[in-house]
Amino acid sequence: MSVEDIAAECVKTPARHVVVTGGEPMIAPEIGTLTQTLRSMDLHITIETAGTVFAHVSCDLMSISPKLSNSTPYEREGGRWAAQHERLRRQPEVIRRLMAAHPYQLKFVIAAPEDVEEAAALVREIEGDASRVVLMPEGTRADVLRERGAWLAEICKQRGWRFGPRLHVELWGDRRGV
Repeated sequence: MSVEDIAAECVKTPARHVVVTGGEPMIAPEIGTLTQTLRSMDLHITIETAGTVFAHVSCDLMSISPKLSNSTPYEREGGRWAAQHERLRRQPEVIRRLMAAHPYQLKFVIAAPEDVEEAAALVREIEGDASRVVLMPEGTRADVLRERGAWLAEICKQRGWRFGPRLHVELWGDRRGV
């Protein structure tokens, strides 16, 4: 879709908040133009990024979701992309630049307790604000999310972090377009 097509879709809805996501939206060639266009429409803009690429954009919230080691695709396509993913997934300098340039949150997808420690180490390394850390349980089934969410919410309370449920999965299951 062109920037003009996206803007035309946005005016069809009464929503005033736009989430620019992907894949990785920061690699889109026209991401700057898109966010400037959305800004001119007086929309609240959140960008969802893995924090591996810096681009000049306009946004009200940079939602930085660094990929933890639990995301490395060792099983997919025989591990074909695992080495590249592992090499690129962690970019502390890019995250620091994004944090300096925009209001931000650091959102981590957590599958196991050791993921919490990996996230905590990165937050310390990049000197992230604990009040801006959000942990979300990993999972595509409501029962898994409930089980992980129970212990994860307690960890968030202990550390002064926020908990982010995956409400769309709870309500509609693991489906696209909801």
